[in-house]
Amino acid sequence: MVKFGVADYGIDVWEGGCFSLEKRLIQLKALGYDGIEWLKGMDTADAFANAVTFHRCAMDFASCSLSVPEMTLKCACAFGKSYVWLPIKTRDVNMETYCRRSRTFCAGAAEYGVSGAIHNHLGARIESQEELEVFLREVPAAKLLLDIGHLAGAGGDCAAVIEKYADRLAAVHFKGIEVTDPTQTLENWSKRFRLCGLREDTLGIDFPGIVNALKKVHYDGWLLIEHDTHLRDPYRELEDDLMVLKQLWNS
Repeated sequence: MVKFGVADYGIDVWEGGCFSLEKRLIQLKALGYDGIEWLKGMDTADAFANAVTFHRCAMDFASCSLSVPEMTLKCACAFGKSYVWLPIKTRDVNMETYCRRSRTFCAGAAEYGVSGAIHNHLGARIESQEELEVFLREVPAAKLLLDIGHLAGAGGDCAAVIEKYADRLAAVHFKGIEVTDPTQTLENWSKRFRLCGLREDTLGIDFPGIVNALKKVHYDGWLLIEHDTHLRDPYRELEDDLMVLKQLWNS
């Protein structure tokens, strides 16, 4: 059964950071969410304390993110999580180098029974569908943390990627894209687009088709809603998006 979560980067941007994990989890649980994407911590002791907070709030997390990669892998292993993010690098990094380093990361992660997952992102080394497919071919151990908004913004076919790489999906980020300045190129993607809620999308992302593709391949992982830029109370926006996504999933 899928879990509905929040990739809470946008809440951090709106609030200026996370000042009470417990309060955030309680608020999101009240909206109907199952958890957030990351268990974070400055070290393993901090991560353990935060895991207690998740448990007390009856909330879950999809993965872990600590200050050192090895600690991240150890925590993901300890808490039974299946993937961690591969490091995101800018487009200045050579593709061959990035793939080589990612293979090394995945080999290290495998020692803990965890997979490294590539997160496609505008402005990153893995941006377009072509680049994503090259990466997945060159790094066969990597899983895919598919970001619907970023791939659609780069001109990719999200439903096709889901069906082709169904067995490699680690999690899925849902967001909309508002086209704010179509004269800007992808090199200036943050001026061309605003990453936003599902109802605010003006790019024309086929959310029903994407959800149908996920159901077709019997996807049962995390569906993570993410707003990079909230324009009003993030909890109101996230409540609305959860309603939209659940309606799509249950239709």
